[in-house]
Amino acid sequence: MLIRKRLQRHAARLLSSTVLKHTRRAGWRIRQALAAGQPQVDVWLRADDPYSYLLAQVLPQLQSRFAVNWQLNICAELQQDMYPEPQMWQHNARLDARLLATLYGLEQPLPGNPSQSEPLSYAQIEVATARLLRLEGSQPDWQQVLTVFDDLWQRRMLEAQPLTTGQQQQLQRNDQRLRQQGHYLSATLKFQGEWYWGLDRLDHLERRLNELQLNRDAGTVYFNKTYAQFCRPFDDGPVTALKREQPLILYFSIRSPYSHLGLERMVKLAQHYGLRLEIKPVLPMIMRGLKVPPTKKFYIFHDTKREADKLGIAYGFVADPLGLGVERCYALFEYARQQGRATDYLLSYARGVNAEGILSETDAGLKYIVERAGLQWSQAQAILERPDWQTAWHGWAEANREEMIAQGQWGVPSLRYGELTLWGQDRIEFIEQAVRRHLGIADQQS
Repeated sequence: MLIRKRLQRHAARLLSSTVLKHTRRAGWRIRQALAAGQPQVDVWLRADDPYSYLLAQVLPQLQSRFAVNWQLNICAELQQDMYPEPQMWQHNARLDARLLATLYGLEQPLPGNPSQSEPLSYAQIEVATARLLRLEGSQPDWQQVLTVFDDLWQRRMLEAQPLTTGQQQQLQRNDQRLRQQGHYLSATLKFQGEWYWGLDRLDHLERRLNELQLNRDAGTVYFNKTYAQFCRPFDDGPVTALKREQPLILYFSIRSPYSHLGLERMVKLAQHYGLRLEIKPVLPMIMRGLKVPPTKKFYIFHDTKREADKLGIAYGFVADPLGLGVERCYALFEYARQQGRATDYLLSYARGVNAEGILSETDAGLKYIVERAGLQWSQAQAILERPDWQTAWHGWAEANREEMIAQGQWGVPSLRYGELTLWGQDRIEFIEQAVRRHLGIADQQS
């Protein structure tokens, strides 16, 4: 097992390397040069997906800005093995999409009080899907596509026409094709072998098309509002010590790549505003009996790498701590917390297993992680020699998970400040907004 993990970390470093990325892209440029016509962006939308509604609103803008061919594909099914808590995911998606809509000045899905909004009916979704299927294909009229989404999400869907047998078969073929191409989410775009999900990843697509000189504008990146002003300056005058007592909270898994990014960013946010950060580790999904299919695993790996590069965070030389590495990490967490080193310890551990290829299952690897965090290896060894070291932490890890669930989130990283709890490191912008409101900091008008 250890030999395999030694090899896997080097494979991860190779797969995430800049050289391999540039080689792949060079191959695509050659293929495009040999083919006729413009490069193509494949767009996958689902009628009842709020993120698809947001994406539909910006596709006309993208079409006007970039000289590419657009291909519309309509899908219908959430791949159930990809979503451990599908009902919670869908509920969160509606609330989350409203935040993004506000950030980008878009129409909100299901306007009004979100707690009182009736969910979309199956009949409404079926009618919208049938209308979208009639628009499917190359160079679609995005305004017509948007009209269908507007009618559905703004409660103007009046038709009552079910899907035909042919349309149902078309959807099944599309859903199968999406899986075969290696993805599982709607509101996605695919360009030259790379996937871009929702508004959150459009900045990567913008940069890619700009690099290829396919832009018709000045080569701007517009979809960067979730991170462009991270840790922005402020006047410390109105901030009192009392206001700073409210902590930032991070629900975290040592095995989650996105948790690694979330930890790095939440530490910076806490330092920037002089706040206390509480980190609440939970057991990884796979160690709770939940599956992470390979398609999802590899997408997350590559997506984390490009997000890390964008944010200036090291990632890619991954020594997966699954199993013994996770157990050893959590077994020592309470010791680190008692020493006032919880954040230093998890930063050291996360950097070690996500960016430095350190095998935390070995004593040599763990010793380096522990001592770098300012802790004593002899004391850590004593804890790991106790008969209950593999189980003593189960109680608080499960309590952290239950607390996260009670806040309406099921996965990590989840970020919390006061009454606001959000899922994903992409949502730190909204946490920062909440911090600034609570501290009485006014943003400068541009």
